[in-house]
Parts: sequence; C-alpha cells; structure tokens
Amino acid sequence: QGDWSSDVCSSDLLLPEKFTNITNGVTPRRWMALANPALDALLQEAIGPTWSLQPDQWQVLERHAEDVGFHQRWAACRLEAKQQLAKQIADQVGLSVDPSSLFDVQVKRIHEYKRQHLNALQLICRYLRIKQGQTTSLAPRTVIFGGKAAPGYAMAKLIIRFRSEEHTSELQSPCNLV
Repeated sequence: QGDWSSDVCSSDLLLPEKFTNITNGVTPRRWMALANPALDALLQEAIGPTWSLQPDQWQVLERHAEDVGFHQRWAACRLEAKQQLAKQIADQVGLSVDPSSLFDVQVKRIHEYKRQHLNALQLICRYLRIKQGQTTSLAPRTVIFGGKAAPGYAMAKLIIRFRSEEHTSELQSPCNLV
C-alpha cells in the first residue's frame, strides 16, 4: 500500500514537486532487532543478516515450521526479553508482572482513537470476567499502556485519568496492569 500511495501522490495529478516520501521513525523490524538482540541473532542465523531489510526473504522461516529446536530457541528469546521488561517494570514502577503471561502493549500518542478506547473497554470486560470467575478461556495477560499527549488536550487528559483509575482499581486483581 505504501508504494501505491507514494505513486499516486507523486503522479503529475497531485503536484509531485510538493511530495516527499520520508518516514519519521524506526521501522518495526529495525525496532525489534534493537529491542530483542537474541531474537535478532536467531533471525540472522535463520534468514541472513539483512532479514530486517528484506521481508521477501522471510519465507525461509517456513523451513523451520516443524523444527522443535528452532521453536524452543524462538520462545527462549521472547521469554528472555519479557523477563528483562518485567525486571524494568519492577524496578521503575514497583509492580511484579509474570513474564510467562501474554504481554498486551499499546504505546502511542494519546488521541480519541477507537483502538485506545476499545483496548480500555476490553480490559474492563476481562477484569469483570475474572471477578465473576469466568476465567476458563482467558490466558494470563499483562496489559501495558503508555503514551504522551499535548498538555492542553483535554480529551487526552480524560483518557489518561480513565486509564489511571483502571490501573488503581485493579491493582489487587489477578490481572497485571502497568
């Protein structure tokens, strides 16, 4: 889609001299390589040193679909990174989180996005299910929400307050909220 929209914007129809295609930030693949060096090393071993730059090479991973050893190494890389994050949360926030739980992370600029609201409502729904004993289909989950907002953005302040009150009311629950 990115190539298509760049082509449309740079066509003669839309003043190509006014269009510059520059990304502002780190791609998720490059971020993952920096955030989880062990997984990066495993992917370099399996795909090659340019795995993060060449997604078309990722089909090489299909060779490891039935490789139990590869799956174990993959899981170990992920668990190691989650243990490091759990330690950082404990050190900086004073909360203990279970590294073997599913980490549900949403960190982005705070706006009136449906995704942020739905995430908050879904969390409340899960919490109520836990309180009612309906836990058979729920995987252990640690929810991490973060973001920033402009100081004068009133709705963002309400969203932050809402998330903070969620966090405060649920600290004693079996749900980990950070």
